[in-house]
Amino acid sequence: MTRRITGRLVVSALAISFAGEAMATEWNVSLWGKRRAFTEHVHKLAELVEEKTDGEFTMNISYGGLSNNRENLDGISIGAFEMAQFCAGYHPDKNRAITVLELPFMGVSTLEEETAVSHAVYDHPAVTEEMAQWNAKMLMTSPMPQYNIVGTGEPRDELADFDGMRVRATGGLGEAFRAVGAVPTSVTSSEAYQAMEGGVVDTVAFAQHAHLSFGTINEADWWTANLNPGTVNCPVVVNIDAYESLSEDERAALDSSVPEAIDHYLANYGELLARWDSVLEERGVEKVMISEEQLAQFEEVGGAPIQQAWIEEMSGQGLPAQELFDLVKSTLNEQRGTN
Repeated sequence: MTRRITGRLVVSALAISFAGEAMATEWNVSLWGKRRAFTEHVHKLAELVEEKTDGEFTMNISYGGLSNNRENLDGISIGAFEMAQFCAGYHPDKNRAITVLELPFMGVSTLEEETAVSHAVYDHPAVTEEMAQWNAKMLMTSPMPQYNIVGTGEPRDELADFDGMRVRATGGLGEAFRAVGAVPTSVTSSEAYQAMEGGVVDTVAFAQHAHLSFGTINEADWWTANLNPGTVNCPVVVNIDAYESLSEDERAALDSSVPEAIDHYLANYGELLARWDSVLEERGVEKVMISEEQLAQFEEVGGAPIQQAWIEEMSGQGLPAQELFDLVKSTLNEQRGTN
Protein backbone atom coordinates (compact mmCIF):
# COMPACT_ATOMS: atom_id res chain seq x y z
CA MET A 1 0.00 0.00 0.00
CA THR A 2 2.79 2.39 0.92
CA ARG A 3 4.62 1.53 -2.31
CA ARG A 4 1.43 2.27 -4.29
CA ILE A 5 0.98 5.67 -2.66
CA THR A 6 4.66 6.50 -3.11
CA GLY A 7 4.45 5.48 -6.76
CA ARG A 8 1.43 7.71 -7.32
CA LEU A 9 3.22 10.62 -5.68
CA VAL A 10 6.22 10.14 -7.95
CA VAL A 11 4.00 9.99 -11.05
CA SER A 12 2.13 13.11 -9.91
CA ALA A 13 5.39 14.97 -9.30
CA LEU A 14 6.66 14.01 -12.74
CA ALA A 15 3.38 15.09 -14.32
CA ILE A 16 3.59 18.45 -12.61
CA SER A 17 7.21 18.79 -13.70
CA PHE A 18 6.42 17.99 -17.34
CA ALA A 19 3.40 20.27 -17.27
CA GLY A 20 5.61 23.09 -16.00
CA GLU A 21 8.06 22.49 -18.82
CA ALA A 22 5.27 22.40 -21.39
CA MET A 23 4.00 25.75 -20.19
CA ALA A 24 7.29 27.52 -20.96
CA THR A 25 7.39 29.44 -24.23
CA GLU A 26 10.49 29.61 -26.38
CA TRP A 27 10.73 31.70 -29.53
CA ASN A 28 13.35 31.60 -32.26
CA VAL A 29 14.41 34.99 -33.64
CA SER A 30 16.07 35.37 -37.05
CA LEU A 31 18.58 38.22 -37.52
CA TRP A 32 21.69 38.51 -39.69
CA GLY A 33 25.26 39.78 -39.54
CA LYS A 34 26.38 40.08 -35.94
CA ARG A 35 25.18 41.79 -32.78
CA ARG A 36 25.38 45.56 -33.30
CA ALA A 37 23.55 48.82 -32.62
CA PHE A 38 20.95 47.80 -35.22
CA THR A 39 19.92 44.74 -33.17
CA GLU A 40 20.32 45.96 -29.59
CA HIS A 41 16.58 46.49 -29.14
CA VAL A 42 15.91 42.84 -29.97
CA HIS A 43 18.35 41.71 -27.29
CA LYS A 44 16.85 44.15 -24.81
CA LEU A 45 13.35 42.94 -25.67
CA ALA A 46 14.35 39.33 -25.03
CA GLU A 47 15.93 40.30 -21.72
CA LEU A 48 12.88 42.24 -20.55
CA VAL A 49 10.39 39.55 -21.57
CA GLU A 50 12.35 36.87 -19.76
CA GLU A 51 12.51 39.02 -16.63
CA LYS A 52 8.81 39.88 -16.68
CA THR A 53 7.76 36.25 -17.09
CA ASP A 54 10.23 34.82 -14.57
CA GLY A 55 11.98 32.89 -17.31
CA GLU A 56 8.81 31.31 -18.72
CA PHE A 57 9.07 33.19 -22.06
CA THR A 58 12.51 33.17 -23.67
CA MET A 59 13.95 34.03 -27.08
CA ASN A 60 16.79 32.34 -28.94
CA ILE A 61 18.40 34.99 -31.15
CA SER A 62 20.17 33.66 -34.24
CA TYR A 63 22.42 35.58 -36.62
CA GLY A 64 21.97 33.83 -39.95
CA GLY A 65 21.43 30.37 -38.51
CA LEU A 66 17.72 30.29 -39.29
CA SER A 67 17.49 32.18 -42.58
CA ASN A 68 19.22 34.81 -44.67
CA ASN A 69 18.05 38.40 -44.47
CA ARG A 70 16.14 38.39 -47.77
CA GLU A 71 14.09 35.37 -46.68
CA ASN A 72 13.17 36.34 -43.13
CA LEU A 73 9.67 37.46 -44.09
CA ASP A 74 9.11 34.18 -45.95
CA GLY A 75 10.28 32.30 -42.86
CA ILE A 76 7.77 34.19 -40.71
CA SER A 77 4.98 33.41 -43.17
CA ILE A 78 5.48 29.63 -42.85
CA GLY A 79 6.20 29.68 -39.13
CA ALA A 80 9.84 28.61 -39.49
CA PHE A 81 10.56 30.98 -36.57
CA GLU A 82 8.48 33.30 -34.42
CA MET A 83 10.26 36.65 -34.78
CA ALA A 84 12.48 38.26 -37.40
CA GLN A 85 13.94 41.51 -38.65
CA PHE A 86 13.93 42.50 -42.31
CA CYS A 87 14.43 45.61 -44.44
CA ALA A 88 11.71 46.82 -46.79
CA GLY A 89 14.13 47.46 -49.64
CA TYR A 90 15.11 43.78 -49.84
CA HIS A 91 11.70 42.85 -51.26
CA PRO A 92 9.57 45.97 -51.86
CA ASP A 93 6.95 43.95 -53.74
CA LYS A 94 6.15 42.04 -50.53
CA ASN A 95 5.84 45.08 -48.27
CA ARG A 96 4.77 47.88 -50.58
CA ALA A 97 2.98 50.02 -47.99
CA ILE A 98 5.97 50.57 -45.71
CA THR A 99 8.23 51.58 -48.60
CA VAL A 100 6.80 55.08 -48.08
CA LEU A 101 9.27 55.22 -45.20
CA GLU A 102 12.17 54.67 -47.60
CA LEU A 103 11.32 57.52 -49.94
CA PRO A 104 14.17 60.03 -50.27
CA PHE A 105 14.17 63.50 -48.75
CA MET A 106 11.16 63.01 -46.47
CA GLY A 107 12.57 65.49 -43.95
CA VAL A 108 13.18 63.12 -41.04
CA SER A 109 16.14 64.35 -39.01
CA THR A 110 16.44 62.31 -35.80
CA LEU A 111 16.10 58.73 -34.60
CA GLU A 112 13.15 59.78 -32.44
CA GLU A 113 11.38 61.20 -35.50
CA GLU A 114 12.17 58.05 -37.47
CA THR A 115 10.66 55.95 -34.68
CA ALA A 116 7.49 58.04 -34.56
CA VAL A 117 6.78 58.02 -38.29
CA SER A 118 7.60 54.31 -38.59
CA HIS A 119 5.22 53.23 -35.84
CA ALA A 120 2.48 55.52 -37.18
CA VAL A 121 2.75 53.85 -40.59
CA TYR A 122 2.96 50.36 -39.04
CA ASP A 123 -0.38 51.01 -37.32
CA HIS A 124 -2.14 51.92 -40.57
CA PRO A 125 -4.75 49.34 -41.67
CA ALA A 126 -3.15 49.03 -45.11
CA VAL A 127 0.12 47.91 -43.52
CA THR A 128 -1.62 45.55 -41.11
CA GLU A 129 -3.53 43.95 -43.99
CA GLU A 130 -0.50 43.60 -46.23
CA MET A 131 1.64 42.09 -43.49
CA ALA A 132 -1.14 39.66 -42.58
CA GLN A 133 -0.70 38.13 -46.04
CA TRP A 134 2.68 36.98 -44.74
CA ASN A 135 1.24 35.94 -41.36
CA ALA A 136 3.30 38.77 -39.90
CA LYS A 137 2.49 41.35 -37.26
CA MET A 138 4.54 44.52 -36.96
CA LEU A 139 6.17 44.74 -33.54
CA MET A 140 8.71 47.57 -33.64
CA THR A 141 11.00 49.50 -35.93
CA SER A 142 14.80 49.59 -36.06
CA PRO A 143 15.30 53.36 -36.44
CA MET A 144 18.36 54.42 -38.35
CA PRO A 145 19.86 57.83 -39.10
CA GLN A 146 20.10 59.27 -42.57
CA TYR A 147 22.33 57.25 -44.87
CA ASN A 148 25.63 58.57 -46.15
CA ILE A 149 28.15 57.06 -48.50
CA VAL A 150 31.75 55.91 -48.18
CA GLY A 151 34.05 55.55 -51.15
CA THR A 152 37.61 55.19 -52.29
CA GLY A 153 39.83 57.50 -54.30
CA GLU A 154 38.97 61.15 -54.77
CA PRO A 155 35.94 62.37 -52.81
CA ARG A 156 32.74 62.82 -54.77
CA ASP A 157 31.42 66.12 -53.47
CA GLU A 158 29.45 67.32 -56.50
CA LEU A 159 26.46 65.76 -58.27
CA ALA A 160 28.45 65.58 -61.50
CA ASP A 161 30.78 63.15 -59.70
CA PHE A 162 27.85 60.79 -59.10
CA ASP A 163 27.32 60.20 -62.83
CA GLY A 164 28.15 56.55 -63.48
CA MET A 165 29.01 55.93 -59.82
CA ARG A 166 28.16 52.38 -58.76
CA VAL A 167 26.55 52.65 -55.35
CA ARG A 168 25.15 50.09 -52.96
CA ALA A 169 21.75 51.63 -52.20
CA THR A 170 18.31 50.05 -51.93
CA GLY A 171 14.71 51.22 -52.27
CA GLY A 172 13.97 54.91 -52.64
CA LEU A 173 17.58 55.78 -51.91
CA GLY A 174 18.64 53.81 -54.94
CA GLU A 175 16.12 55.70 -57.05
CA ALA A 176 17.43 59.04 -55.75
CA PHE A 177 20.96 58.13 -56.78
CA ARG A 178 19.72 56.87 -60.13
CA ALA A 179 18.08 60.25 -60.73
CA VAL A 180 21.50 61.94 -60.63
CA GLY A 181 23.15 59.41 -62.92
CA ALA A 182 24.50 56.87 -60.44
CA VAL A 183 24.06 53.11 -60.88
CA PRO A 184 22.47 51.63 -57.73
CA THR A 185 22.75 47.98 -56.77
CA SER A 186 20.84 46.29 -53.96
CA VAL A 187 23.39 43.83 -52.62
CA THR A 188 22.58 42.98 -49.01
CA SER A 189 24.41 44.56 -46.12
CA SER A 190 26.32 41.32 -45.56
CA GLU A 191 27.59 41.44 -49.15
CA ALA A 192 28.50 45.13 -49.22
CA TYR A 193 32.11 44.81 -48.05
CA GLN A 194 32.93 42.17 -50.65
CA ALA A 195 31.21 44.25 -53.34
CA MET A 196 33.30 47.28 -52.39
CA GLU A 197 36.54 45.36 -51.97
CA GLY A 198 36.07 43.58 -55.29
CA GLY A 199 35.21 46.74 -57.21
CA VAL A 200 31.62 45.71 -57.91
CA VAL A 201 30.56 49.04 -56.39
CA ASP A 202 32.42 52.31 -56.02
CA THR A 203 30.55 53.49 -52.96
CA VAL A 204 28.26 52.12 -50.25
CA ALA A 205 25.33 53.92 -48.62
CA PHE A 206 24.79 52.88 -45.01
CA ALA A 207 23.99 54.26 -41.59
CA GLN A 208 27.00 54.65 -39.32
CA HIS A 209 26.59 51.39 -37.41
CA ALA A 210 26.53 49.36 -40.63
CA HIS A 211 29.68 50.98 -42.02
CA LEU A 212 31.34 49.77 -38.83
CA SER A 213 29.70 46.37 -38.51
CA PHE A 214 30.11 45.31 -42.13
CA GLY A 215 33.61 46.74 -42.54
CA THR A 216 32.98 49.21 -45.37
CA ILE A 217 34.53 52.00 -43.28
CA ASN A 218 37.78 50.02 -43.35
CA GLU A 219 37.88 50.24 -47.17
CA ALA A 220 36.93 53.91 -47.27
CA ASP A 221 38.99 56.98 -48.04
CA TRP A 222 36.10 59.39 -47.47
CA TRP A 223 32.59 59.68 -46.05
CA THR A 224 29.85 62.19 -46.88
CA ALA A 225 28.83 63.83 -43.63
CA ASN A 226 25.74 65.69 -44.80
CA LEU A 227 24.34 64.09 -47.96
CA ASN A 228 21.39 62.72 -45.93
CA PRO A 229 19.07 61.58 -48.76
CA GLY A 230 17.01 59.27 -46.55
CA THR A 231 17.24 55.93 -44.82
CA VAL A 232 15.90 52.39 -45.03
CA ASN A 233 13.16 50.91 -42.90
CA CYS A 234 13.72 47.64 -41.09
CA PRO A 235 10.89 46.38 -38.89
CA VAL A 236 10.87 43.55 -36.39
CA VAL A 237 7.86 41.33 -36.97
CA VAL A 238 6.31 38.34 -35.23
CA ASN A 239 4.39 35.39 -36.61
CA ILE A 240 0.69 36.08 -36.02
CA ASP A 241 -0.11 32.51 -34.96
CA ALA A 242 2.73 32.52 -32.45
CA TYR A 243 1.65 35.90 -31.08
CA GLU A 244 -1.96 34.80 -30.67
CA SER A 245 -0.82 31.59 -28.96
CA LEU A 246 0.82 33.52 -26.14
CA SER A 247 -0.90 33.68 -22.80
CA GLU A 248 -2.29 37.04 -21.73
CA ASP A 249 0.62 37.56 -19.36
CA GLU A 250 3.19 36.67 -22.04
CA ARG A 251 1.56 38.98 -24.57
CA ALA A 252 1.47 41.79 -22.03
CA ALA A 253 5.14 41.22 -21.24
CA LEU A 254 6.04 41.38 -24.93
CA ASP A 255 3.94 44.42 -25.82
CA SER A 256 4.95 46.42 -22.75
CA SER A 257 8.64 45.76 -23.43
CA VAL A 258 8.66 47.37 -26.87
CA PRO A 259 8.89 51.01 -25.70
CA GLU A 260 11.61 50.07 -23.20
CA ALA A 261 13.56 48.21 -25.90
CA ILE A 262 13.31 51.19 -28.27
CA ASP A 263 14.50 53.58 -25.54
CA HIS A 264 17.50 51.33 -24.97
CA TYR A 265 18.20 51.26 -28.72
CA LEU A 266 18.05 55.06 -29.00
CA ALA A 267 20.40 55.57 -26.06
CA ASN A 268 22.87 53.01 -27.38
CA TYR A 269 22.81 54.42 -30.92
CA GLY A 270 23.25 57.92 -29.55
CA GLU A 271 26.54 56.84 -28.00
CA LEU A 272 27.71 55.56 -31.38
CA LEU A 273 26.82 58.82 -33.12
CA ALA A 274 28.63 60.80 -30.42
CA ARG A 275 31.92 59.04 -31.11
CA TRP A 276 31.59 58.82 -34.91
CA ASP A 277 34.06 61.63 -35.66
CA SER A 278 36.71 59.85 -33.61
CA VAL A 279 36.00 56.64 -35.56
CA LEU A 280 36.68 58.49 -38.83
CA GLU A 281 39.87 59.97 -37.43
CA GLU A 282 41.12 56.60 -36.17
CA ARG A 283 40.64 55.06 -39.62
CA GLY A 284 41.97 58.03 -41.58
CA VAL A 285 38.66 58.62 -43.37
CA GLU A 286 38.11 62.12 -44.75
CA LYS A 287 34.86 63.83 -43.75
CA VAL A 288 33.32 65.35 -46.90
CA MET A 289 30.76 68.16 -46.74
CA ILE A 290 28.49 68.66 -49.74
CA SER A 291 27.64 72.29 -50.52
CA GLU A 292 24.12 73.59 -49.84
CA GLU A 293 23.73 74.32 -53.55
CA GLN A 294 24.57 70.73 -54.51
CA LEU A 295 22.27 69.36 -51.81
CA ALA A 296 19.39 71.49 -53.07
CA GLN A 297 19.95 70.21 -56.61
CA PHE A 298 20.01 66.62 -55.37
CA GLU A 299 16.73 67.08 -53.51
CA GLU A 300 15.11 68.78 -56.49
CA VAL A 301 15.98 65.90 -58.82
CA GLY A 302 15.88 62.98 -56.37
CA GLY A 303 13.16 64.06 -53.97
CA ALA A 304 9.72 65.24 -55.06
CA PRO A 305 9.73 63.50 -58.49
CA ILE A 306 10.45 60.11 -56.88
CA GLN A 307 7.92 60.71 -54.11
CA GLN A 308 5.21 61.56 -56.65
CA ALA A 309 6.09 58.58 -58.82
CA TRP A 310 5.73 56.32 -55.78
CA ILE A 311 2.33 57.78 -54.92
CA GLU A 312 1.08 57.24 -58.47
CA GLU A 313 2.45 53.71 -58.75
CA MET A 314 1.18 52.52 -55.38
CA SER A 315 -2.21 54.18 -55.88
CA GLY A 316 -2.48 52.29 -59.17
CA GLN A 317 -1.92 49.08 -57.21
CA GLY A 318 -4.81 49.87 -54.87
CA LEU A 319 -2.87 51.18 -51.87
CA PRO A 320 -3.86 54.42 -50.10
CA ALA A 321 -0.51 55.89 -51.10
CA GLN A 322 -1.32 59.57 -50.67
CA GLU A 323 -2.78 58.81 -47.24
CA LEU A 324 0.38 56.97 -46.18
CA PHE A 325 2.60 59.76 -47.51
CA ASP A 326 0.54 62.41 -45.69
CA LEU A 327 0.65 60.31 -42.51
CA VAL A 328 4.45 60.49 -42.50
CA LYS A 329 4.39 64.25 -42.93
CA SER A 330 1.68 64.88 -40.32
CA THR A 331 3.35 62.58 -37.79
CA LEU A 332 6.63 64.37 -38.35
CA ASN A 333 4.97 67.73 -37.70
CA GLU A 334 3.29 66.36 -34.54
CA GLN A 335 6.57 64.92 -33.29
CA ARG A 336 8.33 68.23 -33.73
CA GLY A 337 5.49 69.98 -31.96
CA THR A 338 6.11 67.87 -28.86
CA ASN A 339 9.86 68.55 -28.75
